[in-house]
Amino acid sequence: MHDFYSDTQTRPTRAMREAALDAPLGDESHDADPPTLELCARVAGMLGMEAALFLPSGTMCNEIAIAVHTRPGDEVICTRESHIIFAESGGPAALSGVMMHPIDGERGMLTPEQVQAAIRPRSAHAPRSRLLVAEQTANLAGGAIWPLDQLTAVAQAARDAGLATHLDGARLLNAQVATGIPTAAYVRGFDSAWIAFTKGLGCPVGAVLGGSRDFVAKAWLLKRRWGGAMRQTGVLTAMCLCALDHHVARLAEDHALARTIGVRLAGLPAIARVLPVETNIVIADLADHAPDAREAARQLRQRNVTVTVVGPRRLRMVTHLDVGPADADALIAAIGALG
Repeated sequence: MHDFYSDTQTRPTRAMREAALDAPLGDESHDADPPTLELCARVAGMLGMEAALFLPSGTMCNEIAIAVHTRPGDEVICTRESHIIFAESGGPAALSGVMMHPIDGERGMLTPEQVQAAIRPRSAHAPRSRLLVAEQTANLAGGAIWPLDQLTAVAQAARDAGLATHLDGARLLNAQVATGIPTAAYVRGFDSAWIAFTKGLGCPVGAVLGGSRDFVAKAWLLKRRWGGAMRQTGVLTAMCLCALDHHVARLAEDHALARTIGVRLAGLPAIARVLPVETNIVIADLADHAPDAREAARQLRQRNVTVTVVGPRRLRMVTHLDVGPADADALIAAIGALG
Protein backbone atom coordinates (compact mmCIF):
# COMPACT_ATOMS: atom_id res chain seq x y z
CA MET A 1 0.00 0.00 0.00
CA HIS A 2 1.24 3.48 -0.94
CA ASP A 3 -0.07 5.29 2.12
CA PHE A 4 -0.45 9.05 1.79
CA TYR A 5 -3.47 9.14 4.13
CA SER A 6 -1.50 10.86 6.89
CA ASP A 7 1.92 11.08 8.50
CA THR A 8 0.28 9.25 11.42
CA GLN A 9 0.55 6.03 9.37
CA THR A 10 4.27 5.57 10.04
CA ARG A 11 5.67 2.50 11.78
CA PRO A 12 8.41 2.77 14.42
CA THR A 13 11.87 2.07 13.03
CA ARG A 14 14.10 -0.72 14.28
CA ALA A 15 16.27 1.86 16.05
CA MET A 16 13.21 3.12 17.91
CA ARG A 17 12.22 -0.38 18.97
CA GLU A 18 15.76 -1.11 20.14
CA ALA A 19 15.76 2.13 22.15
CA ALA A 20 12.60 0.94 23.89
CA LEU A 21 14.20 -2.42 24.72
CA ASP A 22 17.15 -0.75 26.41
CA ALA A 23 15.22 1.98 28.24
CA PRO A 24 15.34 2.17 32.05
CA LEU A 25 11.76 2.14 33.27
CA GLY A 26 9.77 3.47 36.21
CA ASP A 27 6.29 4.71 37.09
CA GLU A 28 5.61 7.99 35.27
CA SER A 29 2.67 8.67 37.61
CA HIS A 30 5.25 9.04 40.40
CA ASP A 31 7.81 10.95 38.32
CA ALA A 32 9.96 7.83 38.29
CA ASP A 33 10.29 6.98 34.59
CA PRO A 34 13.69 8.28 33.38
CA PRO A 35 13.05 8.46 29.61
CA THR A 36 9.76 10.28 30.19
CA LEU A 37 11.35 12.81 32.52
CA GLU A 38 14.15 13.39 30.00
CA LEU A 39 11.71 13.81 27.11
CA CYS A 40 9.54 16.28 28.99
CA ALA A 41 12.59 18.32 30.02
CA ARG A 42 13.91 18.38 26.43
CA VAL A 43 10.60 19.43 24.93
CA ALA A 44 10.04 22.09 27.59
CA GLY A 45 13.41 23.54 26.62
CA MET A 46 12.58 23.38 22.91
CA LEU A 47 9.31 25.22 23.54
CA GLY A 48 10.83 27.73 25.95
CA MET A 49 8.37 26.57 28.61
CA GLU A 50 8.87 25.95 32.33
CA ALA A 51 7.55 22.40 32.30
CA ALA A 52 5.88 19.74 30.15
CA LEU A 53 4.02 16.44 30.39
CA PHE A 54 3.74 13.39 28.16
CA LEU A 55 0.29 12.54 26.80
CA PRO A 56 -1.03 9.76 24.57
CA SER A 57 -2.21 12.05 21.78
CA GLY A 58 -2.27 15.56 20.43
CA THR A 59 -6.04 15.64 20.80
CA MET A 60 -5.61 15.12 24.53
CA CYS A 61 -3.05 17.95 24.55
CA ASN A 62 -5.58 20.31 22.96
CA GLU A 63 -8.49 19.20 25.12
CA ILE A 64 -6.56 19.43 28.38
CA ALA A 65 -5.23 22.87 27.43
CA ILE A 66 -8.76 24.09 26.67
CA ALA A 67 -10.02 22.71 29.99
CA VAL A 68 -7.20 24.36 31.96
CA HIS A 69 -7.53 27.75 30.27
CA THR A 70 -11.34 28.04 30.29
CA ARG A 71 -14.49 27.58 32.37
CA PRO A 72 -17.83 26.19 31.18
CA GLY A 73 -19.66 28.78 29.13
CA ASP A 74 -16.50 30.50 27.90
CA GLU A 75 -15.74 30.97 24.22
CA VAL A 76 -12.70 29.79 22.23
CA ILE A 77 -11.52 31.72 19.15
CA CYS A 78 -9.92 29.72 16.34
CA THR A 79 -10.03 29.25 12.58
CA ARG A 80 -12.95 27.36 11.09
CA GLU A 81 -10.62 24.62 9.85
CA SER A 82 -8.89 24.08 13.21
CA HIS A 83 -8.23 20.52 14.33
CA ILE A 84 -10.20 21.16 17.53
CA ILE A 85 -13.31 21.69 15.37
CA PHE A 86 -12.99 19.15 12.57
CA ALA A 87 -11.24 16.23 14.26
CA GLU A 88 -11.80 16.13 18.03
CA SER A 89 -15.33 14.74 18.23
CA GLY A 90 -16.89 17.81 19.84
CA GLY A 91 -14.41 17.58 22.71
CA PRO A 92 -14.42 21.27 23.69
CA ALA A 93 -18.19 21.18 24.27
CA ALA A 94 -18.34 17.69 25.78
CA LEU A 95 -15.32 17.97 28.08
CA SER A 96 -15.03 21.67 28.88
CA GLY A 97 -18.51 23.04 28.15
CA VAL A 98 -17.16 25.85 25.97
CA MET A 99 -18.44 27.50 22.82
CA MET A 100 -16.39 27.85 19.65
CA HIS A 101 -16.03 31.10 17.72
CA PRO A 102 -14.70 29.95 14.33
CA ILE A 103 -13.21 32.54 11.99
CA ASP A 104 -12.48 32.16 8.29
CA GLY A 105 -8.74 32.68 8.12
CA GLU A 106 -6.60 33.13 5.04
CA ARG A 107 -4.80 29.79 4.54
CA GLY A 108 -5.66 28.75 8.08
CA MET A 109 -4.29 31.92 9.65
CA LEU A 110 -5.86 34.87 11.46
CA THR A 111 -4.88 38.50 11.67
CA PRO A 112 -4.70 40.57 14.86
CA GLU A 113 -7.64 42.60 13.54
CA GLN A 114 -9.77 39.46 13.17
CA VAL A 115 -8.95 38.41 16.71
CA GLN A 116 -9.77 41.84 18.10
CA ALA A 117 -13.08 41.89 16.23
CA ALA A 118 -14.00 38.44 17.55
CA ILE A 119 -13.50 39.31 21.23
CA ARG A 120 -16.86 39.98 22.85
CA PRO A 121 -17.45 42.97 25.14
CA ARG A 122 -18.06 41.80 28.68
CA SER A 123 -21.78 41.28 29.12
CA ALA A 124 -24.15 39.23 31.26
CA HIS A 125 -25.82 38.16 28.01
CA ALA A 126 -22.79 36.77 26.17
CA PRO A 127 -20.11 34.14 26.69
CA ARG A 128 -16.71 35.33 27.86
CA SER A 129 -14.02 35.33 25.19
CA ARG A 130 -11.34 33.37 27.00
CA LEU A 131 -8.92 31.50 24.72
CA LEU A 132 -7.24 31.83 21.34
CA VAL A 133 -6.07 28.63 19.62
CA ALA A 134 -3.72 28.73 16.62
CA GLU A 135 -2.35 25.78 14.64
CA GLN A 136 1.22 25.60 13.29
CA THR A 137 1.34 24.32 10.60
CA ALA A 138 -2.20 24.85 9.31
CA ASN A 139 -3.27 21.32 8.39
CA LEU A 140 -6.28 21.88 6.11
CA ALA A 141 -4.56 24.85 4.48
CA GLY A 142 -2.00 22.45 3.06
CA GLY A 143 0.53 22.54 5.88
CA ALA A 144 0.87 26.31 5.53
CA ILE A 145 3.37 27.97 7.87
CA TRP A 146 2.28 30.96 9.92
CA PRO A 147 4.84 33.75 9.42
CA LEU A 148 6.51 34.37 12.77
CA ASP A 149 5.52 38.04 12.91
CA GLN A 150 1.88 37.26 12.21
CA LEU A 151 1.68 34.43 14.74
CA THR A 152 3.31 36.58 17.41
CA ALA A 153 1.03 39.53 16.66
CA VAL A 154 -2.10 37.39 16.84
CA ALA A 155 -1.05 35.96 20.19
CA GLN A 156 -0.28 39.44 21.49
CA ALA A 157 -3.67 40.77 20.39
CA ALA A 158 -5.35 38.01 22.37
CA ARG A 159 -3.18 38.50 25.44
CA ASP A 160 -3.70 42.27 25.36
CA ALA A 161 -7.43 41.57 25.64
CA GLY A 162 -6.94 39.24 28.60
CA LEU A 163 -7.30 35.95 26.72
CA ALA A 164 -5.17 32.87 27.25
CA THR A 165 -3.34 31.50 24.20
CA HIS A 166 -2.68 27.94 23.06
CA LEU A 167 -0.65 26.68 20.10
CA ASP A 168 -1.57 23.37 18.46
CA GLY A 169 1.91 22.36 17.37
CA ALA A 170 1.15 19.00 15.81
CA ARG A 171 3.55 19.82 12.96
CA LEU A 172 5.49 22.61 14.63
CA LEU A 173 8.77 20.85 13.89
CA ASN A 174 7.89 20.83 10.20
CA ALA A 175 7.69 24.62 10.40
CA GLN A 176 11.03 24.78 12.19
CA VAL A 177 12.77 22.60 9.61
CA ALA A 178 11.23 24.45 6.67
CA THR A 179 12.15 27.94 7.94
CA GLY A 180 15.07 27.47 10.30
CA ILE A 181 13.12 29.36 12.98
CA PRO A 182 13.38 27.63 16.39
CA THR A 183 10.22 26.23 17.94
CA ALA A 184 10.64 28.50 20.97
CA ALA A 185 10.36 31.56 18.72
CA TYR A 186 7.04 30.36 17.31
CA VAL A 187 5.76 29.55 20.79
CA ARG A 188 6.72 32.88 22.34
CA GLY A 189 3.51 34.63 23.39
CA PHE A 190 1.56 31.41 23.93
CA ASP A 191 0.62 30.12 27.36
CA SER A 192 0.71 26.49 26.25
CA ALA A 193 1.90 24.52 23.23
CA TRP A 194 2.71 20.97 22.23
CA ILE A 195 4.49 18.89 19.64
CA ALA A 196 3.50 15.51 18.23
CA PHE A 197 5.73 12.47 17.93
CA THR A 198 3.28 10.32 15.95
CA LYS A 199 3.41 12.32 12.73
CA GLY A 200 6.58 13.16 10.84
CA LEU A 201 8.78 11.91 13.66
CA GLY A 202 7.42 8.41 13.19
CA CYS A 203 6.59 7.30 16.75
CA PRO A 204 3.64 5.01 17.52
CA VAL A 205 2.25 6.97 20.50
CA GLY A 206 2.64 10.33 22.15
CA ALA A 207 2.76 14.09 22.30
CA VAL A 208 4.25 16.49 24.83
CA LEU A 209 2.34 19.51 26.16
CA GLY A 210 4.25 22.42 27.68
CA GLY A 211 3.39 25.47 29.75
CA SER A 212 4.10 27.09 33.08
CA ARG A 213 4.64 24.90 36.13
CA ASP A 214 1.19 25.86 37.38
CA PHE A 215 -0.38 25.00 34.01
CA VAL A 216 1.34 21.60 33.92
CA ALA A 217 0.22 20.83 37.49
CA LYS A 218 -3.39 21.51 36.48
CA ALA A 219 -2.91 19.54 33.27
CA TRP A 220 -1.62 16.56 35.28
CA LEU A 221 -4.85 16.55 37.30
CA LEU A 222 -6.91 16.30 34.11
CA LYS A 223 -4.54 13.71 32.66
CA ARG A 224 -5.32 11.48 35.65
CA ARG A 225 -9.03 12.28 35.64
CA TRP A 226 -9.41 11.49 31.94
CA GLY A 227 -7.45 8.24 32.11
CA GLY A 228 -4.25 9.48 30.49
CA ALA A 229 -1.93 8.75 33.43
CA MET A 230 0.21 5.74 32.58
CA ARG A 231 2.98 3.67 34.17
CA GLN A 232 6.17 2.55 32.40
CA THR A 233 5.88 5.07 29.57
CA GLY A 234 9.61 4.82 28.93
CA VAL A 235 8.91 2.14 26.32
CA LEU A 236 7.17 4.94 24.38
CA THR A 237 9.21 7.98 25.33
CA ALA A 238 12.49 6.23 24.53
CA MET A 239 11.20 6.06 20.95
CA CYS A 240 10.37 9.77 21.11
CA LEU A 241 13.90 10.59 22.29
CA CYS A 242 15.28 8.50 19.43
CA ALA A 243 13.08 10.44 17.01
CA LEU A 244 14.29 13.79 18.35
CA ASP A 245 17.86 12.66 17.79
CA HIS A 246 17.42 11.16 14.32
CA HIS A 247 14.18 12.19 12.60
CA VAL A 248 13.87 15.97 12.88
CA ALA A 249 16.32 17.05 10.17
CA ARG A 250 14.98 14.42 7.77
CA LEU A 251 11.59 16.19 7.73
CA ALA A 252 13.18 18.22 4.92
CA GLU A 253 13.03 15.06 2.78
CA ASP A 254 9.26 14.86 3.33
CA HIS A 255 8.92 18.50 2.32
CA ALA A 256 10.93 17.99 -0.85
CA LEU A 257 8.87 14.96 -1.85
CA ALA A 258 5.63 16.84 -1.17
CA ARG A 259 6.77 19.73 -3.41
CA THR A 260 7.58 17.27 -6.18
CA ILE A 261 4.17 15.65 -5.85
CA GLY A 262 2.50 19.07 -5.95
CA VAL A 263 4.26 20.00 -9.18
CA ARG A 264 3.41 16.68 -10.81
CA LEU A 265 -0.23 16.79 -9.72
CA ALA A 266 -0.67 20.25 -11.22
CA GLY A 267 -0.03 18.78 -14.66
CA LEU A 268 -2.71 16.09 -14.46
CA PRO A 269 -6.08 16.52 -16.22
CA ALA A 270 -7.98 15.27 -13.14
CA ILE A 271 -6.58 18.06 -10.96
CA ALA A 272 -7.99 21.59 -11.09
CA ARG A 273 -5.78 23.20 -8.45
CA VAL A 274 -3.03 22.38 -5.98
CA LEU A 275 -2.66 24.52 -2.88
CA PRO A 276 0.84 25.95 -2.30
CA VAL A 277 3.05 23.26 -0.78
CA GLU A 278 5.21 24.50 2.10
CA THR A 279 5.79 21.41 4.21
CA ASN A 280 4.65 17.78 3.98
CA ILE A 281 0.97 18.22 3.11
CA VAL A 282 -0.39 18.39 -0.44
CA ILE A 283 -4.02 19.41 -0.95
CA ALA A 284 -5.53 19.21 -4.44
CA ASP A 285 -8.95 20.04 -5.88
CA LEU A 286 -10.36 17.69 -8.48
CA ALA A 287 -11.43 19.00 -11.88
CA ASP A 288 -15.14 19.20 -12.69
CA HIS A 289 -14.95 16.28 -15.12
CA ALA A 290 -13.18 14.04 -12.60
CA PRO A 291 -14.95 11.90 -9.99
CA ASP A 292 -15.84 13.53 -6.70
CA ALA A 293 -13.41 13.12 -3.81
CA ARG A 294 -14.98 10.03 -2.24
CA GLU A 295 -15.22 8.20 -5.54
CA ALA A 296 -11.67 9.25 -6.40
CA ALA A 297 -10.40 7.91 -3.07
CA ARG A 298 -12.23 4.64 -3.74
CA GLN A 299 -10.61 4.28 -7.15
CA LEU A 300 -7.20 5.10 -5.69
CA ARG A 301 -7.60 2.40 -3.03
CA GLN A 302 -8.20 -0.09 -5.81
CA ARG A 303 -4.72 0.82 -7.03
CA ASN A 304 -3.27 0.45 -3.51
CA VAL A 305 -3.01 4.20 -2.91
CA THR A 306 -4.62 5.87 0.10
CA VAL A 307 -5.39 9.58 0.49
CA THR A 308 -7.69 11.63 2.73
CA VAL A 309 -10.97 13.17 1.61
CA VAL A 310 -11.12 16.69 3.07
CA GLY A 311 -13.92 18.19 0.96
CA PRO A 312 -16.47 17.27 -1.69
CA ARG A 313 -13.83 17.63 -4.40
CA ARG A 314 -10.68 17.97 -2.31
CA LEU A 315 -8.00 15.39 -1.48
CA ARG A 316 -5.15 15.57 1.02
CA MET A 317 -1.88 13.68 0.60
CA VAL A 318 0.79 13.66 3.31
CA THR A 319 4.42 12.61 2.95
CA HIS A 320 6.26 10.93 5.82
CA LEU A 321 8.95 8.52 6.91
CA ASP A 322 7.40 5.50 5.20
CA VAL A 323 6.84 6.85 1.68
CA GLY A 324 9.39 7.72 -0.98
CA PRO A 325 9.77 8.53 -4.68
CA ALA A 326 8.44 5.13 -5.80
CA ASP A 327 5.29 5.68 -3.75
CA ALA A 328 4.94 9.13 -5.29
CA ASP A 329 5.14 7.56 -8.75
CA ALA A 330 2.32 5.18 -7.81
CA LEU A 331 0.24 8.09 -6.49
CA ILE A 332 0.66 10.14 -9.66
CA ALA A 333 -0.12 7.16 -11.87
CA ALA A 334 -3.26 6.36 -9.89
CA ILE A 335 -4.56 9.93 -9.98
CA GLY A 336 -3.68 10.14 -13.67
CA ALA A 337 -5.92 7.12 -14.27
CA LEU A 338 -8.99 8.53 -12.50
CA GLY A 339 -12.08 8.30 -14.63
